[in-house]
Amino acid sequence: MMREPVSEVAEKLVGEALRRGFEEAAAIVVRRESTMVKFANSEVSVVQRWSSLTVGLYLAKGGRILTTEVHPTGLEQVGALIDRALAAAEQAKPSFIYAPLPEPERVEPLPGLVDSAVVEAMADPSPLAELMLSSASGAERVAGALTLSYTERGVATSKGAKLEEASTGLEAYLRAFVGESSGQWAHGSRRLSRDAIRRVAETAVQLAEMAKGRPVDVEPGAYDVVLSPMVVGNLVNLVGMMASAMSVLMGTSIFARVEPGAKVASEKLSIYDDPRNPELLGSASFDDEGLPTSSKPVIEGGVLRTLLHNSKTAAKFGARSTGNAGLLFPRAWALRVAPGDAKLEEMVAEVKRGLIITNNWYTRLQNYVEGIFSTIARDAAFYVERGEVKHPVTRVRIADRLPKLLSSVEMVGRDLYDVSWWEVSPAVRAPYLLARGIGISRPTV
Repeated sequence: MMREPVSEVAEKLVGEALRRGFEEAAAIVVRRESTMVKFANSEVSVVQRWSSLTVGLYLAKGGRILTTEVHPTGLEQVGALIDRALAAAEQAKPSFIYAPLPEPERVEPLPGLVDSAVVEAMADPSPLAELMLSSASGAERVAGALTLSYTERGVATSKGAKLEEASTGLEAYLRAFVGESSGQWAHGSRRLSRDAIRRVAETAVQLAEMAKGRPVDVEPGAYDVVLSPMVVGNLVNLVGMMASAMSVLMGTSIFARVEPGAKVASEKLSIYDDPRNPELLGSASFDDEGLPTSSKPVIEGGVLRTLLHNSKTAAKFGARSTGNAGLLFPRAWALRVAPGDAKLEEMVAEVKRGLIITNNWYTRLQNYVEGIFSTIARDAAFYVERGEVKHPVTRVRIADRLPKLLSSVEMVGRDLYDVSWWEVSPAVRAPYLLARGIGISRPTV
């Protein structure tokens, strides 16, 4: 099984599902080779290599839908799973979102998804690991990870789609410590760039150095905030999730009460789903239903332009699939924020009373439709007064409404950064942003 082309495996699984009694089937088979270097206390702590095979199945009979994802070691395991799914389907009710799988369409291959330099580095990642560590020489200690991967992805459907493509990936993040202060940066791409890896380490150290000194608590209230691409990437992930038409159908989206064409953000802000950009992690030429992907605006000039559809949600909305099918939920592939014309220094200069937040985690939504959320600042954060950085701050949490934050964006950075790590997935090409009057509170722990 491991030696077969993944599209052949997917086609066999579809055939098995049809022979066992399902009326429709789609199979997504992903084979990945990965190499990860972990850093701790400014040293390589471990190098891990592994192979994985993931099989996703979409199965339908009589309007009933079942989906599953497994990590099999052989086709016989999947066959047994299909039998169990068939028994379960007999007990299930027809799905309110059922629509037939789409007929195949022409898919234009996306060139440039494989970088041979990434594949070569997987065999010996030590030069890149040394580059990250040497570039962080100003830190007292660092921790982080460098991950390199080669992926083959195949899709087959009972409508006759059969597609396959290969891609590489590189993700790097580093957290640097100087005394009690810390800074972090991350990068993700299909391609290997030594300069980008170097910048990850240098930026993390620079932020940690800037954050030296006794941090000060800030009083809860409304502040202007300059958000780094790390934070922007995390929050844009929320926008991408809520742009899924399934999220709108389920009432878990800030777009549940608006239609495309409505103003939902500052006119300075444009966000795109950009799977046809071969540099971006997540780029792909076809979706999980075998339809071609396309790059498209989600928000453009502050206006909601596109919800993300698969064939199921498209049928519900009277629309066309946008090529964003997952097994069941439409999803963004790779997100990009359009650049503005501002330098970071110009944004800071415009802040009368505010904060610079360079990293965040524990982002939580309390109300999806209203977009009430909170996220905790991590690592270097700073208080700014009259355009001057005064001192580092601690115990800072953004607590506001996502629509308000999107509408309060006043300046957008001209430089873009490709960010990907566990708090930013899918990957986002993001700038710095300045937003006015954003709610700030203190974490409870």
